Amino acid sequence: MEKINKTLQRLASNENFQKRYQQQRQQVLQHPDIKAFLAKHQAEMTQEMIEKSMSKLFEYTNQSKECDHCESLEKCINFMKGYHPELVFARNSIDVIYKRCPRKVMADEKKKNEKLIKSLYVPRDILEATFEDFEGDSGRLDAGDKAATFLMNYEAGKKAKGLYLYGKFGVGKSYLLGAIANELAKKQIASMIVYVPELLREMKSSIADSTLNEKIEALKKESILMLDDIGAEAMSSWTRDEVLGPILQFRMLESLPTFFTSNFDFQGLEHHLTYSQRGEEEKMKARRIMERIRTLSEPVQVDGPNRR
Repeated sequence: MEKINKTLQRLASNENFQKRYQQQRQQVLQHPDIKAFLAKHQAEMTQEMIEKSMSKLFEYTNQSKECDHCESLEKCINFMKGYHPELVFARNSIDVIYKRCPRKVMADEKKKNEKLIKSLYVPRDILEATFEDFEGDSGRLDAGDKAATFLMNYEAGKKAKGLYLYGKFGVGKSYLLGAIANELAKKQIASMIVYVPELLREMKSSIADSTLNEKIEALKKESILMLDDIGAEAMSSWTRDEVLGPILQFRMLESLPTFFTSNFDFQGLEHHLTYSQRGEEEKMKARRIMERIRTLSEPVQVDGPNRR
């Protein structure tokens, strides 16, 4: 068996090999990034150093930079998926290091942000909502502006008033909540979105496993709480007075930002809260809940066609 060094010597002396090598060498040296790099370090670099580093330079030119040759992160063509090469000059030699490419940075940021948004029973399209996809037509412009104002002024831990987004079914109220949550996550501010009808059903079942108080305490103290579709549930006196009431009372006293969406305006929600599943009329208890909601949030109508 021929030794590897003899094989390399034989190939190096081959005329076709030499021709191909020279062609590749010229292509590498004419690459704009390589030319710029060599020009930057010309005072400290010799021709011998460049020749010895030709394999590193070829490695660099043979890969995608800034995702310019990749359709997506999943279809990254580089040696290390999600990482692109960068040339460095150190200890009298040229080397290639790898850093996260723009798509990898965005994907990592998205994963980190998703961890900041806790949710209960909320559809994925709401959790992935963005302001870029929120159509700001005349019926939704005011809501979008109020949301943007909150985001611009809010700082983590700050006491602030949320929004009460109300309007017809399918106009984008819940989507706007998701967009707000994602913008908060970009600022490293955690939030929680909860679909109220399912939450109240879970609270009833939590009595049996003794986790009710723990769950109520968690909702009370969440830094930013978003209660989606309040008023869509069949409200019982117990869920109104023993679950919703204590959560809103604590958040009102602590001025913790709280957002709501509902098909009802304030008057309609108060009427809904007045009558329990048993048909009992309890105006005073409904007013107490509404007083807390009014203190915690600013009503904003969201209008427009049904987008579902």
